[in-house]
This record gives sequence, structure tokens and C-alpha cells, in this order.
Amino acid sequence: MKLSTKGRYAVMALVDLADHGDDKPTSLADIAERQEISLSYLEQLFAKLRRGGLVKSVRGPGGGYLLAHKAEETRIADIILAVDEPIRATRCTPGQPFGCRINKSRCVTHDLWEELGNQIYLYLSSVTVADVVNRRVLGTSGVIQGRSGGGPAFAAE
Repeated sequence: MKLSTKGRYAVMALVDLADHGDDKPTSLADIAERQEISLSYLEQLFAKLRRGGLVKSVRGPGGGYLLAHKAEETRIADIILAVDEPIRATRCTPGQPFGCRINKSRCVTHDLWEELGNQIYLYLSSVTVADVVNRRVLGTSGVIQGRSGGGPAFAAE
């Protein structure tokens, strides 16, 4: 499963907004420069984030964007879902009673990938923007852990 730039950039932008906003509106140009994201792409994302109720816009001189809720209340999963990024690992269409195979059945690994998607959603729902700003999300994901038998170990990218 790969998270697209929509979801990653939306999270980066809201974390930047929380980290640099100081309860004052922040311009998208400032976020774009700090995060090295295209301004026009951020404008598209922030339109979706505003419709999703995650940010508020302030017009006029000194205007920009503010988080609509406290950083401690803004969940990463909500950001990703607000920009139309599905959190799923199956290739099947969610909510459909049939699978993605030619005969409409589900593949033998469907339940595995479905549960992986559920676990990713649960994890991203447990992490807030404040957790990211305050660097409270690094556990052992940055450490390569060996396995007995010398097999491959998983590492964070």
C-alpha cells in the first residue's frame, strides 16, 4: 500500500501550520516554501481540508489559514480522509459485496489486506497533529530489528 502525495502533503502542511502558526493565520506561500510543496497543489488540498472542517481561512492582510481544532484534537486519519485519500490495502472497492477477481470472488489474501487497512486506520486515528509536532510518534519504527534465522527485517523508509 502506498500513500499518495495528497495524503502525505496534507499531513505535512497541517503539521507545519500547527508548528508555525502560533494562533495566527499562516499563508499557504509560507507553508509551501518551508515544506517544498507547490503552492497551487496546496491550494487544492486546503480547499478540501476547509470543506472537511479541519482548517479555517482568514481573508485580508495578514490572512491565511488556522487549524479549525486544537492540534491535540486533529487526527492524522481525518486529514488523509479529508483529501479523499482512502486508507485501505485491498484492491477491491470498499463496501462492495463482491471481490475484484474476474469471477467477482475475493482473493485468498483479501482478509489479510482488509485487516492491514483497518490497522493502519486505527493507528493513524490514534496519532494527532500535536503528537507529530512534539515528536511523540517515533517508537521502534526507525530501528531495524533482526529476526532469528537471519531472515529479512523490516525497516522504515
